[in-house]
Amino acid sequence: MSKTVLLTAGGTGGHLFPAQALAGELGRRGWIVELATDERADKYGTAFPARNVHIISSETIRGRNPVSIAKTLYSLLRGTLQARSVIKSLKPAVVVGFGGYPTFPPMYAARLTGTPSILHEANGIMGRANKMLAKGVNAIATSIPVNNLPAELSAKVVETGNPVRDAVVEAAGQPYSAPLEGGAFALLVFGGSQGARFFSDLVPPAVERLPGEMRNRLKVVQQCRPEDMDRVQKIYEGLGVDAECAPFFKDMPQRIAASHLVLCRSGASSVSELSILGRPSILVPLPGAIDQDQAANAKVLETAGGAWPIRQSELNPGRLAEELARFMNAPDQLAVAAENARGVAKPDAVKRLADLVEKVAAQQGERP
Repeated sequence: MSKTVLLTAGGTGGHLFPAQALAGELGRRGWIVELATDERADKYGTAFPARNVHIISSETIRGRNPVSIAKTLYSLLRGTLQARSVIKSLKPAVVVGFGGYPTFPPMYAARLTGTPSILHEANGIMGRANKMLAKGVNAIATSIPVNNLPAELSAKVVETGNPVRDAVVEAAGQPYSAPLEGGAFALLVFGGSQGARFFSDLVPPAVERLPGEMRNRLKVVQQCRPEDMDRVQKIYEGLGVDAECAPFFKDMPQRIAASHLVLCRSGASSVSELSILGRPSILVPLPGAIDQDQAANAKVLETAGGAWPIRQSELNPGRLAEELARFMNAPDQLAVAAENARGVAKPDAVKRLADLVEKVAAQQGERP
């Protein structure tokens, strides 16, 4: 008899992609997969291998305004009741949460109903909401070592790695091909919802500062917000640079695999995919985050010699132009970094996490 698992994740790629990878693996093992998320998942939902997608009310706290806080609490309460109803109907063997504020109601509802649960922490520092949820789960799966965990939470940790989508695993078979002297240089730029604007303002003027012969070598693929796309594309056209700009690339794993150098944020999924695919990168951790989780993620690749993190406050068009010129003339250094990045990969992360799901389900089944 097939068992049911309820996966829950925030509606962004960083949360949904690892959940999608686990859904695919559990589906191959005969599990029935259900997903609880928010309305933002529509952009990715067509590829998510779930029997049903349950849209759950949720909200994050924005500021200290009493009215705003009251609305947030009401939304969380409503979402918890919705999630509780879903869990009572589905009777899942396990609930697995992948972070993001829409995860809170389903994970809390699992606790209220006594349903076994697993929390996956993708970053090197656990956020405050996840710490609250972690107290009530059976196990905590981590991608990399997590800093500053209290002892009672450390006892639940199993380091599985961060699952990546099947498309990433398929693209990982492509070896890194270092740029040839004087040949084309493929630069991939992406920043996600919280980084694309910064890169749209940074990269074109940096490219403009490069010598003409270097601009002629560049092939830029850049993710831009819709409102910035025409502006950025026109700048590249004016510079005579071969560039492709789009708000979202559905074939991002192939784009990463085809690049000589990647410029991006250091979200957990990005760092995992860069390591699995083995591509060198300049990482710009998202500034202003309370927990500085992206800085911790970037440190993993930096320590391995697979990436070069630069603080956003220290990065301007002039600095980026210098870095690009340096790397365009250092193919051997890029090749070494690519190999180093691949060295920290956990390509079997999804199997490890699926094994943990089945272990928790089996332990629950053994209880009287």
